[in-house]
Amino acid sequence: MWLDYALLIGGVLLLLSVISSKASGRLGMPALLLFLVIGMLAGSEGIGGIAFDDAGLAQSLSVLALVFILFSGGFDTVWQEIRTMLAPGAALSTVGVFLTAALIGVFGVYVLGYSWLEALLLGSIISSTDAAAVFAILRSKGVGLRSNLKSLIELESGSNDPMAILLTTGFISLLSNPELTFASMIPAFFLQMLLGAFLGCFCGWLMAVIINRLRLAYDGLYPVLLIALVLLTYSITALLGGNGFLAVYLAGIMVGNRSVIHRRSLMRFFDGLAWLMQIVMFLTLGLLVFPSQLIPVAGIGLFVSLFLMFVARPLSVFLTLLPFRINVREVAMVGWVGLRGAVPIILAIFPLLAGIGRANEIFNLVFFVVLTSILVQGSTIPLAARWLRVDSPLRARPRAPIIFEPTEGVEGDMVELDLPATSPGVGKRLVDLGLPPGALLVLIGRNNRFLVPDGSTQLEAEDTLFFLSDTETLHEIKQILKVV
Repeated sequence: MWLDYALLIGGVLLLLSVISSKASGRLGMPALLLFLVIGMLAGSEGIGGIAFDDAGLAQSLSVLALVFILFSGGFDTVWQEIRTMLAPGAALSTVGVFLTAALIGVFGVYVLGYSWLEALLLGSIISSTDAAAVFAILRSKGVGLRSNLKSLIELESGSNDPMAILLTTGFISLLSNPELTFASMIPAFFLQMLLGAFLGCFCGWLMAVIINRLRLAYDGLYPVLLIALVLLTYSITALLGGNGFLAVYLAGIMVGNRSVIHRRSLMRFFDGLAWLMQIVMFLTLGLLVFPSQLIPVAGIGLFVSLFLMFVARPLSVFLTLLPFRINVREVAMVGWVGLRGAVPIILAIFPLLAGIGRANEIFNLVFFVVLTSILVQGSTIPLAARWLRVDSPLRARPRAPIIFEPTEGVEGDMVELDLPATSPGVGKRLVDLGLPPGALLVLIGRNNRFLVPDGSTQLEAEDTLFFLSDTETLHEIKQILKVV
């Protein structure tokens, strides 16, 4: 009977989480926060009364969830959009994370009275950001960001978790073993990053080769195959001493930007899997926390949150992006959208398992900081984007009534292009555009309707064009129509 009750409770919690996501847009906060609240309400101090205090199980579930969330994030990343922001994004995800941790460390020593290692551990735990929460809020409010700024935030948030994890585990090792020194850990740090990057790129390339050449008899086995390859990528990299989280993120980018069969269906599957992992992760973390223990740290937590939001994050972003000559308003926006999500709470479990002296206080402090960050910054992100004049209209893209799945022997893919009002193609008939051979315009999305074009069809501004073409032909199309 216990299994039946467990499945009933799990089904109810998942259903409530999915339904709550509908309300998140109206409330102006990420759905992930509501998942967390549902977990807290279901916990031992909530109305659910579910007793759960197994930090080890929570950590294991969270690590597994992070593997698939990071892979899905990389899988959905368009290389053409982020490559112009690669240098500043990489700097933010490494130097920026380190500077944030260092500034919080200084605050922890001189304001909170922590030791240097304890303070730097706290800073490392809360140094990573959550892009999914940012764009969920912007989308719910109908606000977009300039393409370069959006790419920079996505790249930083998708790639800064490995750095935060390395710093956290490093300072835990220093606290647990006084014989270790910070200098002795530097070679191990670079080894983990370099090995993670190399194995991630290699495994991503290998995944694409295996998917295209294995020729499975049943299409439903391709997601299972990719799940196995993701787990192998993480575990092999971690066992060899590399950073498995960085490896799966880069592997996702490699696979997502190569021509693989069933790519769209695989993307939809992993998007759903990532949502499931996030819900399970937040529900578990919500069950793990005791709300009564947050009250004693509320005052200190508020000081840390304010320092993080108004000093540590903006200053670290400014110093990191200074060499790249990025517009000061965009720098300010990047500094403000540094929302904290699930990763800091997951990392706060690590000191609990290691038996660090202030581990319980740090966990509750981090939990409070995450809640404050989401509530304060999350509710003001659309306002900040408009005030800094870095927003752009968020155009609803029509959902195509057809789906193209590349298969073996078919070169190319279906690509959606938005036709701006400044395009030389506006007002011209399709036959007069001079499109290259091999460019097939399959469908035109216009005013929430779809047209099947012919040679006499005249293009209009804000049309969504569905082209079937290979990569070289697509490049020619973009040059002719002046679209990005």
